[in-house]
Amino acid sequence: MLVLSYLGLLALIPLIVVKDDREVQWHAKHGLVLTIAFVALSFGASVMTFLAGFFFFLNPLVYLSWLAVSVVAMVKAVNGQRFRIPGISEYADRF
Repeated sequence: MLVLSYLGLLALIPLIVVKDDREVQWHAKHGLVLTIAFVALSFGASVMTFLAGFFFFLNPLVYLSWLAVSVVAMVKAVNGQRFRIPGISEYADRF
């Protein structure tokens, strides 16, 4: 369930199914907020590429950074640690 927490919208599965484990809930909330943040960044990069073609490199950069952050977060979750991302973690802790 910890790995599912960082696979995009699949974070909803542990969020809904595992209600009694606080660690799984923490990772699921952070994975969901992380996904929403990267979708917003991807949308912004797409708009910038559309308006000024010079920024064509932003979308692949956003996707690669999402992959890297998700893999690091999965590895830390499986090892029993938490990967705190400034801004995103503070926002996810509100829920």
